[in-house]
Amino acid sequence: MGDVSANLPHRQGGDAPARSAPSPPRSRAGFARHYAALDLGTNNCRLLIARPQGDGFAVVDAFSRIVRLGEGLAGSGRLSDAAIDRTLAALRVCADKLKRRNVALARSVATEACRRAANGAEFIARVHAETGIHLHIISAEEEARLAVLGCHVLLEPGEGPALVFDIGGGSTELVLIDTTSTVPTVLDWHSAPWGVVSLTESIPARDGAAGRAATYERMRALVRESFAPFAQRLPAGADRRRLLGTSGTVTTLASVHLGLDRYDRAAVDGLIAPAAAMREVSSSLAHMSPADRAALPCIGRERADLVVAGCAILETILDLWPAERIGVADRGIREGILRRLMAASR
Repeated sequence: MGDVSANLPHRQGGDAPARSAPSPPRSRAGFARHYAALDLGTNNCRLLIARPQGDGFAVVDAFSRIVRLGEGLAGSGRLSDAAIDRTLAALRVCADKLKRRNVALARSVATEACRRAANGAEFIARVHAETGIHLHIISAEEEARLAVLGCHVLLEPGEGPALVFDIGGGSTELVLIDTTSTVPTVLDWHSAPWGVVSLTESIPARDGAAGRAATYERMRALVRESFAPFAQRLPAGADRRRLLGTSGTVTTLASVHLGLDRYDRAAVDGLIAPAAAMREVSSSLAHMSPADRAALPCIGRERADLVVAGCAILETILDLWPAERIGVADRGIREGILRRLMAASR
Protein backbone atom coordinates (compact mmCIF):
# COMPACT_ATOMS: atom_id res chain seq x y z
CA MET A 1 0.00 0.00 0.00
CA GLY A 2 2.60 2.48 -1.10
CA ASP A 3 3.98 5.53 0.63
CA VAL A 4 3.46 5.83 4.36
CA SER A 5 4.29 9.46 4.98
CA ALA A 6 2.74 10.23 8.36
CA ASN A 7 3.90 13.81 8.84
CA LEU A 8 1.03 15.61 7.16
CA PRO A 9 0.65 18.86 9.14
CA HIS A 10 -2.17 18.83 11.65
CA ARG A 11 -3.20 20.95 14.61
CA GLN A 12 -1.56 20.19 17.92
CA GLY A 13 -3.88 18.07 20.04
CA GLY A 14 -6.06 17.07 17.10
CA ASP A 15 -5.31 13.35 17.38
CA ALA A 16 -7.27 10.93 19.46
CA PRO A 17 -5.05 8.96 21.83
CA ALA A 18 -3.89 5.65 20.42
CA ARG A 19 -4.58 2.82 22.83
CA SER A 20 -3.03 -0.56 23.40
CA ALA A 21 -5.39 -3.38 22.51
CA PRO A 22 -6.90 -5.10 25.58
CA SER A 23 -4.69 -8.13 26.34
CA PRO A 24 -4.81 -9.93 22.96
CA PRO A 25 -3.66 -13.54 22.82
CA ARG A 26 -0.28 -14.19 21.27
CA SER A 27 -0.44 -14.71 17.55
CA ARG A 28 0.54 -18.12 16.19
CA ALA A 29 2.58 -16.21 13.65
CA GLY A 30 4.86 -15.01 16.44
CA PHE A 31 5.34 -11.47 17.63
CA ALA A 32 4.52 -9.53 14.47
CA ARG A 33 3.31 -6.11 15.57
CA HIS A 34 -0.20 -5.41 14.32
CA TYR A 35 -2.00 -2.06 14.27
CA ALA A 36 -5.70 -1.31 13.94
CA ALA A 37 -7.75 1.65 12.71
CA LEU A 38 -11.51 1.90 13.12
CA ASP A 39 -13.55 4.59 11.37
CA LEU A 40 -17.18 4.96 12.46
CA GLY A 41 -18.94 7.28 10.06
CA THR A 42 -22.51 8.41 9.57
CA ASN A 43 -23.21 5.55 7.19
CA ASN A 44 -20.42 2.96 7.56
CA CYS A 45 -18.37 1.18 10.18
CA ARG A 46 -14.92 0.17 8.89
CA LEU A 47 -12.00 -1.59 10.54
CA LEU A 48 -8.52 -2.24 9.17
CA ILE A 49 -5.84 -4.33 10.89
CA ALA A 50 -2.35 -4.31 9.37
CA ARG A 51 1.32 -4.96 10.03
CA PRO A 52 4.27 -2.88 8.82
CA GLN A 53 5.82 -4.02 5.55
CA GLY A 54 8.71 -2.09 4.03
CA ASP A 55 7.69 1.53 3.64
CA GLY A 56 4.02 0.61 3.80
CA PHE A 57 1.86 -2.01 5.44
CA ALA A 58 0.14 -5.29 4.69
CA VAL A 59 -3.54 -5.74 5.59
CA VAL A 60 -4.12 -8.59 8.01
CA ASP A 61 -7.88 -8.27 8.48
CA ALA A 62 -10.65 -5.88 7.46
CA PHE A 63 -14.33 -5.29 8.12
CA SER A 64 -16.92 -2.97 6.61
CA ARG A 65 -20.65 -2.72 7.20
CA ILE A 66 -23.31 -0.14 6.35
CA VAL A 67 -24.87 0.77 9.72
CA ARG A 68 -26.59 4.11 8.96
CA LEU A 69 -25.75 5.49 12.38
CA GLY A 70 -26.96 8.92 11.29
CA GLU A 71 -30.35 7.75 10.02
CA GLY A 72 -33.01 10.19 11.22
CA LEU A 73 -30.44 12.53 12.77
CA ALA A 74 -31.30 15.45 10.49
CA GLY A 75 -34.83 15.56 11.86
CA SER A 76 -34.40 14.54 15.49
CA GLY A 77 -30.90 15.73 16.36
CA ARG A 78 -30.29 12.38 18.05
CA LEU A 79 -28.98 8.92 17.21
CA SER A 80 -31.97 6.60 17.09
CA ASP A 81 -32.23 3.40 19.13
CA ALA A 82 -32.39 1.30 15.96
CA ALA A 83 -29.29 2.97 14.50
CA ILE A 84 -27.40 2.49 17.77
CA ASP A 85 -28.34 -1.19 17.89
CA ARG A 86 -27.15 -1.74 14.31
CA THR A 87 -23.90 0.04 15.02
CA LEU A 88 -23.23 -1.79 18.27
CA ALA A 89 -23.71 -5.12 16.45
CA ALA A 90 -21.03 -4.09 13.93
CA LEU A 91 -18.70 -2.82 16.65
CA ARG A 92 -18.98 -6.14 18.49
CA VAL A 93 -17.65 -7.83 15.36
CA CYS A 94 -14.78 -5.32 15.33
CA ALA A 95 -14.05 -5.93 19.01
CA ASP A 96 -13.89 -9.67 18.39
CA LYS A 97 -11.42 -9.18 15.53
CA LEU A 98 -9.25 -6.94 17.70
CA LYS A 99 -9.15 -9.57 20.44
CA ARG A 100 -8.26 -12.39 18.04
CA ARG A 101 -5.38 -10.50 16.39
CA ASN A 102 -2.05 -9.57 17.93
CA VAL A 103 -2.87 -5.85 17.87
CA ALA A 104 -0.23 -3.73 19.58
CA LEU A 105 -1.86 -0.32 19.07
CA ALA A 106 -5.30 0.79 17.92
CA ARG A 107 -7.08 4.06 17.26
CA SER A 108 -10.84 4.31 16.80
CA VAL A 109 -12.54 7.48 15.59
CA ALA A 110 -16.11 8.69 15.08
CA THR A 111 -17.09 11.51 12.75
CA GLU A 112 -20.06 13.68 11.77
CA ALA A 113 -22.99 11.72 13.22
CA CYS A 114 -21.41 11.66 16.67
CA ARG A 115 -20.23 15.27 16.35
CA ARG A 116 -23.76 16.42 15.60
CA ALA A 117 -25.94 14.17 17.78
CA ALA A 118 -27.15 15.43 21.16
CA ASN A 119 -26.62 11.93 22.54
CA GLY A 120 -23.26 11.39 20.83
CA ALA A 121 -21.24 11.36 24.06
CA GLU A 122 -23.74 9.00 25.66
CA PHE A 123 -23.39 6.66 22.69
CA ILE A 124 -19.57 6.75 22.91
CA ALA A 125 -19.76 5.77 26.58
CA ARG A 126 -22.10 2.90 25.80
CA VAL A 127 -19.81 1.61 23.06
CA HIS A 128 -16.93 1.49 25.52
CA ALA A 129 -19.00 -0.22 28.19
CA GLU A 130 -20.38 -2.89 25.86
CA THR A 131 -17.48 -3.53 23.46
CA GLY A 132 -14.34 -2.17 25.13
CA ILE A 133 -13.68 0.07 22.11
CA HIS A 134 -12.58 3.63 22.94
CA LEU A 135 -14.12 5.84 20.25
CA HIS A 136 -12.85 9.40 19.95
CA ILE A 137 -14.95 12.02 18.15
CA ILE A 138 -12.57 13.86 15.83
CA SER A 139 -13.04 17.29 14.31
CA ALA A 140 -13.94 17.86 10.68
CA GLU A 141 -10.44 19.24 10.10
CA GLU A 142 -8.78 16.14 11.53
CA GLU A 143 -11.09 13.96 9.43
CA ALA A 144 -10.06 15.84 6.30
CA ARG A 145 -6.35 15.58 7.06
CA LEU A 146 -6.51 11.87 7.83
CA ALA A 147 -8.33 11.23 4.54
CA VAL A 148 -5.61 13.09 2.62
CA LEU A 149 -2.86 11.21 4.45
CA GLY A 150 -4.53 7.92 3.58
CA CYS A 151 -4.99 8.47 -0.15
CA HIS A 152 -2.73 11.25 -1.49
CA VAL A 153 -0.28 8.77 -3.06
CA LEU A 154 -2.91 8.09 -5.73
CA LEU A 155 -2.87 11.68 -7.05
CA GLU A 156 -1.71 12.08 -10.62
CA PRO A 157 1.74 13.67 -10.96
CA GLY A 158 1.62 17.34 -11.82
CA GLU A 159 2.22 20.90 -10.75
CA GLY A 160 0.01 23.31 -8.93
CA PRO A 161 -2.42 22.62 -6.10
CA ALA A 162 -4.64 19.55 -6.11
CA LEU A 163 -8.06 19.00 -4.56
CA VAL A 164 -8.89 15.92 -2.48
CA PHE A 165 -12.49 15.28 -1.45
CA ASP A 166 -14.24 12.86 0.87
CA ILE A 167 -18.01 12.49 0.50
CA GLY A 168 -19.20 10.93 3.74
CA GLY A 169 -22.56 10.09 5.21
CA GLY A 170 -23.01 13.28 7.22
CA SER A 171 -20.50 15.72 5.72
CA THR A 172 -18.18 16.35 2.79
CA GLU A 173 -14.58 17.41 3.27
CA LEU A 174 -12.65 19.34 0.61
CA VAL A 175 -8.88 19.76 0.99
CA LEU A 176 -6.60 21.84 -1.23
CA ILE A 177 -3.04 20.54 -1.06
CA ASP A 178 0.41 21.43 -2.35
CA THR A 179 2.31 18.35 -3.61
CA THR A 180 5.66 19.91 -4.44
CA SER A 181 7.26 17.90 -1.62
CA THR A 182 6.93 14.25 -0.69
CA VAL A 183 4.68 15.15 2.21
CA PRO A 184 1.66 17.14 0.99
CA THR A 185 0.95 20.49 2.63
CA VAL A 186 -2.64 21.47 3.35
CA LEU A 187 -3.24 24.90 1.84
CA ASP A 188 -6.93 25.19 2.69
CA TRP A 189 -9.84 22.96 3.68
CA HIS A 190 -13.61 23.10 4.02
CA SER A 191 -16.24 20.88 5.62
CA ALA A 192 -19.82 21.07 4.37
CA PRO A 193 -22.65 19.57 6.49
CA TRP A 194 -23.94 17.50 3.59
CA GLY A 195 -23.16 13.85 3.05
CA VAL A 196 -25.22 11.13 1.41
CA VAL A 197 -27.39 10.53 4.50
CA SER A 198 -27.88 14.11 5.69
CA LEU A 199 -28.62 15.43 2.19
CA THR A 200 -31.03 12.59 1.37
CA GLU A 201 -32.97 13.16 4.59
CA SER A 202 -33.08 16.94 4.16
CA ILE A 203 -34.58 16.85 0.65
CA PRO A 204 -37.31 14.20 0.36
CA ALA A 205 -37.42 12.30 -2.93
CA ARG A 206 -40.27 13.02 -5.34
CA ASP A 207 -41.86 10.53 -7.70
CA GLY A 208 -41.78 10.59 -11.49
CA ALA A 209 -39.18 11.88 -13.91
CA ALA A 210 -39.95 15.54 -13.26
CA GLY A 211 -39.96 15.00 -9.51
CA ARG A 212 -36.59 13.24 -9.56
CA ALA A 213 -35.09 16.02 -11.67
CA ALA A 214 -36.41 18.67 -9.27
CA THR A 215 -35.07 16.79 -6.24
CA TYR A 216 -31.64 16.51 -7.82
CA GLU A 217 -31.49 20.22 -8.65
CA ARG A 218 -32.51 21.13 -5.09
CA MET A 219 -29.72 18.92 -3.77
CA ARG A 220 -27.19 20.51 -6.11
CA ALA A 221 -28.29 24.03 -5.10
CA LEU A 222 -28.00 23.27 -1.39
CA VAL A 223 -24.52 21.78 -1.79
CA ARG A 224 -23.41 24.65 -4.03
CA GLU A 225 -24.46 27.14 -1.34
CA SER A 226 -22.51 25.26 1.34
CA PHE A 227 -19.38 25.18 -0.87
CA ALA A 228 -19.56 28.92 -1.70
CA PRO A 229 -17.13 30.22 0.97
CA PHE A 230 -14.50 27.69 -0.11
CA ALA A 231 -15.13 28.41 -3.80
CA GLN A 232 -14.23 32.06 -3.26
CA ARG A 233 -10.86 31.09 -1.80
CA LEU A 234 -9.81 28.67 -4.53
CA PRO A 235 -7.09 29.74 -6.99
CA ALA A 236 -8.37 30.66 -10.42
CA GLY A 237 -6.99 29.81 -13.84
CA ALA A 238 -5.20 26.55 -13.10
CA ASP A 239 -4.09 24.93 -16.37
CA ARG A 240 -4.45 21.30 -15.36
CA ARG A 241 -6.49 20.64 -12.27
CA ARG A 242 -5.89 17.43 -10.36
CA LEU A 243 -8.75 15.87 -8.41
CA LEU A 244 -8.87 12.82 -6.15
CA GLY A 245 -11.90 11.42 -4.38
CA THR A 246 -12.18 8.96 -1.53
CA SER A 247 -15.56 7.65 -0.40
CA GLY A 248 -18.20 5.06 -1.04
CA THR A 249 -19.82 7.45 -3.49
CA VAL A 250 -16.83 7.85 -5.80
CA THR A 251 -15.93 4.14 -5.71
CA THR A 252 -19.53 3.16 -6.41
CA LEU A 253 -19.80 5.55 -9.36
CA ALA A 254 -16.47 4.31 -10.68
CA SER A 255 -17.80 0.75 -10.53
CA VAL A 256 -20.86 1.75 -12.53
CA HIS A 257 -18.62 3.58 -15.01
CA LEU A 258 -16.55 0.41 -15.46
CA GLY A 259 -19.67 -1.75 -15.83
CA LEU A 260 -18.59 -4.15 -13.08
CA ASP A 261 -20.83 -7.08 -12.15
CA ARG A 262 -19.60 -6.81 -8.55
CA TYR A 263 -17.33 -4.48 -6.67
CA ASP A 264 -13.64 -5.05 -7.40
CA ARG A 265 -11.24 -3.00 -5.31
CA ALA A 266 -8.30 -3.88 -7.56
CA ALA A 267 -10.09 -2.32 -10.53
CA VAL A 268 -11.34 0.76 -8.68
CA ASP A 269 -8.59 1.85 -6.27
CA GLY A 270 -6.21 4.06 -8.24
CA LEU A 271 -8.50 4.39 -11.27
CA ILE A 272 -8.29 7.65 -13.23
CA ALA A 273 -11.71 8.27 -14.78
CA PRO A 274 -12.77 10.97 -17.26
CA ALA A 275 -14.74 13.63 -15.41
CA ALA A 276 -17.27 13.77 -18.24
CA ALA A 277 -17.95 10.05 -17.86
CA MET A 278 -18.47 10.39 -14.09
CA ARG A 279 -20.85 13.28 -14.71
CA GLU A 280 -22.78 11.14 -17.16
CA VAL A 281 -23.04 8.29 -14.65
CA SER A 282 -24.18 10.74 -11.94
CA SER A 283 -26.87 12.32 -14.07
CA SER A 284 -28.11 8.95 -15.30
CA LEU A 285 -28.42 7.52 -11.79
CA ALA A 286 -30.12 10.63 -10.46
CA HIS A 287 -32.89 10.34 -13.04
CA MET A 288 -33.47 6.58 -12.66
CA SER A 289 -36.26 5.16 -10.56
CA PRO A 290 -35.20 3.71 -7.19
CA ALA A 291 -35.99 0.21 -8.48
CA ASP A 292 -33.76 0.67 -11.53
CA ARG A 293 -30.90 1.94 -9.36
CA ALA A 294 -31.30 -0.97 -6.94
CA ALA A 295 -31.08 -3.41 -9.85
CA LEU A 296 -27.56 -2.26 -10.71
CA PRO A 297 -25.11 -4.80 -9.23
CA CYS A 298 -22.70 -2.29 -7.68
CA ILE A 299 -25.46 -0.25 -6.05
CA GLY A 300 -28.18 -2.59 -4.76
CA ARG A 301 -30.91 -1.80 -2.27
CA GLU A 302 -28.63 -0.51 0.49
CA ARG A 303 -27.29 2.34 -1.64
CA ALA A 304 -30.15 2.97 -4.06
CA ASP A 305 -31.67 5.84 -2.07
CA LEU A 306 -28.39 7.44 -0.95
CA VAL A 307 -26.41 7.39 -4.19
CA VAL A 308 -28.39 10.29 -5.71
CA ALA A 309 -27.16 12.65 -3.00
CA GLY A 310 -23.62 11.44 -3.65
CA CYS A 311 -24.06 12.18 -7.35
CA ALA A 312 -25.28 15.70 -6.56
CA ILE A 313 -22.27 16.36 -4.34
CA LEU A 314 -19.81 14.98 -6.89
CA GLU A 315 -21.20 17.05 -9.75
CA THR A 316 -21.06 20.18 -7.60
CA ILE A 317 -17.42 19.45 -6.77
CA LEU A 318 -16.73 19.21 -10.50
CA ASP A 319 -18.36 22.62 -10.96
CA LEU A 320 -16.13 23.96 -8.20
CA TRP A 321 -12.91 22.35 -9.49
CA PRO A 322 -13.42 21.53 -13.19
CA ALA A 323 -10.80 18.84 -13.65
CA GLU A 324 -10.70 16.75 -16.80
CA ARG A 325 -10.14 13.54 -14.83
CA ILE A 326 -10.94 12.18 -11.39
CA GLY A 327 -8.70 9.91 -9.36
CA VAL A 328 -10.56 7.28 -7.35
CA ALA A 329 -9.34 5.98 -3.99
CA ASP A 330 -10.69 3.07 -2.00
CA ARG A 331 -8.64 4.20 0.99
CA GLY A 332 -8.70 7.14 3.34
CA ILE A 333 -9.14 7.73 7.06
CA ARG A 334 -8.21 4.23 8.22
CA GLU A 335 -5.05 4.19 6.14
CA GLY A 336 -4.16 7.66 7.41
CA ILE A 337 -4.56 6.47 11.00
CA LEU A 338 -2.40 3.40 10.39
CA ARG A 339 0.38 5.45 8.85
CA ARG A 340 0.47 7.80 11.81
CA LEU A 341 0.45 4.94 14.31
CA MET A 342 3.26 3.10 12.57
CA ALA A 343 5.39 6.21 12.08
CA ALA A 344 5.00 7.23 15.71
CA SER A 345 6.10 3.82 16.98
CA ARG A 346 9.23 3.57 14.83
